Amino acid sequence: MKVLSRRNWIGLLAAPCARALAQGVATRSVNPTSRGKPSGLPFHANFTDVAEEAGLRAPVVYGGVEQKQFILETVGCGVAFIDYDNDGWLDIFILSGTRLEGDPPATTNRLYRNNRNGTFTDVTRAAGLERTGWASAVCIGDYNNDGFDDLFVTSWGQNALYRNNGDGTFTDVTKEAGLLHADKRWNSGCTFIETSRNGRLDLVVATYLDFDMSRIPKPGGNVNCNWKGVPVNCGPRGLPPGRVYLYRNNGDGTFTDISVASGIAKAKGSYCMTTVAADFAGTGWQDLYVACDSTSSFLFRNNKDGTFTDTGLESGVALNEDGMEQAGMGVGIGDYDLDGNLDIFKTHFSDDTSILYRNNGKANFDDVTTRAGIGVETRYTGWGAGIVDLDNDGNPDLFLVTGSVYPEIEKKLPAYPLKTPRVIFRNLGSGKFEELIQEAGPGISALHTSRGCAFGDFDNDGDIDVVIVNLNEPPSLLRNDVTGAGHWLKVKLIGVKSNRSAIGARVLARYGGKSQVQAVLSQSSFYSANDLRLHFGLGPASVVDLEINWPSGAKEKLSGVEAGQLVTVREGMGIVKNERWAPAKRT
Repeated sequence: MKVLSRRNWIGLLAAPCARALAQGVATRSVNPTSRGKPSGLPFHANFTDVAEEAGLRAPVVYGGVEQKQFILETVGCGVAFIDYDNDGWLDIFILSGTRLEGDPPATTNRLYRNNRNGTFTDVTRAAGLERTGWASAVCIGDYNNDGFDDLFVTSWGQNALYRNNGDGTFTDVTKEAGLLHADKRWNSGCTFIETSRNGRLDLVVATYLDFDMSRIPKPGGNVNCNWKGVPVNCGPRGLPPGRVYLYRNNGDGTFTDISVASGIAKAKGSYCMTTVAADFAGTGWQDLYVACDSTSSFLFRNNKDGTFTDTGLESGVALNEDGMEQAGMGVGIGDYDLDGNLDIFKTHFSDDTSILYRNNGKANFDDVTTRAGIGVETRYTGWGAGIVDLDNDGNPDLFLVTGSVYPEIEKKLPAYPLKTPRVIFRNLGSGKFEELIQEAGPGISALHTSRGCAFGDFDNDGDIDVVIVNLNEPPSLLRNDVTGAGHWLKVKLIGVKSNRSAIGARVLARYGGKSQVQAVLSQSSFYSANDLRLHFGLGPASVVDLEINWPSGAKEKLSGVEAGQLVTVREGMGIVKNERWAPAKRT
């Protein structure tokens, strides 16, 4: 007989109570914790939105502007940094939606090629990536191991697997790959994952909920269609929840649905969103975390035999420390406290806090939100997120984008505006964070209705930039201009026995008495994909020792790696390329 811990009992008792709160989305209506005295420490990162001058001018169309009839119009979509042409410069792939009345002119997902001078060119049509509809998420990985990263895009309706042809074009191979489905699903998060150490990337696809416009009540139609007394679109509560699918890569360009055989299909009853594959337990096998909206989130432990078991509740990442469900949307993965373990930062709805889970190294997590200082902010609805070192001081920071889902609310409740700022929690290096908005530059304090965001160094100047989806307006491209003396190192991995993209690899960097682990992720943030090159801020340290755990199970150590460069590591061969970049010149 299994003995339930206090954490298990809290979850079992609190979840039904949370669902009885007579509104469509989970929110705790908590008060923010008190803010401490500002540290007074300088923050050496400054963000400026350069999207207009960079050529990212097309709006991301998504649902109504003044009013949204259905939840489909509210959720939005993701974005990816991807070096699709292997020229060493990050390109940008931005998803888009549509409107209930039809596609506005020129609406499409968009691929922007990096011109290597701070500007981008729209190459969507030439690349074969034009598509309209209600796009959701994007994940990246070289599923056929040909040396060029491919794209998988989820939508309400059919998903799309785009094979990168290596000549600047993509081919939609969804049908040939066996990834079409007969029913109309609201597909949400996705991720490539090497589940069985065979060098092939399998595919995970989540669904949010069962959505049929003809059967959804109108705003105000029932208790799940009101928010603070104002009629709004219905859901997710009150609508049938989604599930998670796992497709095995057969090695011949096709995939087979093994959701039932793998045990993934057993997890039910949650509204699945962002989906992240990483080795949380340090076993050398990739697990799967699925952030779920207004329901318990899932953590699928890899059993090393082709099967998975949901351990979210007993691992502490299904609910918060009070045993309450939260409106989980975005997920950041990183090592905020430099103990060599992958922690989780998850965003939630307004009147609630984002949540920070600390990993003890065995995929058991503690909610450290309050003690870390994250509980000071409850005003905004959070989406894309990351655990990333923004100022190169060697201590990873927390970043999130925000935006409301209810355009109707602001007129009646001004305290809940539609457009809100981005938020940075600067890592003070003691397990504590402090919130920065205006202090981090105009790109952070600017007001938008944002959703997905991706992290990467688009101008190759040694810091982390951010590209952000803004609903019904052009995206933001936040150029980061870092000052100070902090060093950095970037690591690009190429798998040999492992999958070519090295999705799932873990790299432990030791520098200046600190240790930090990062993982190569196919998807994180909110429905988005980051630069596959890992970026380590190093502070004053100028030399790094690296330990690489490849998805194949192989281990590799590199000593005395100098800072200020990108090193390319091929599995079993060590560093095969060094690239040093001159600091960018700003006008």
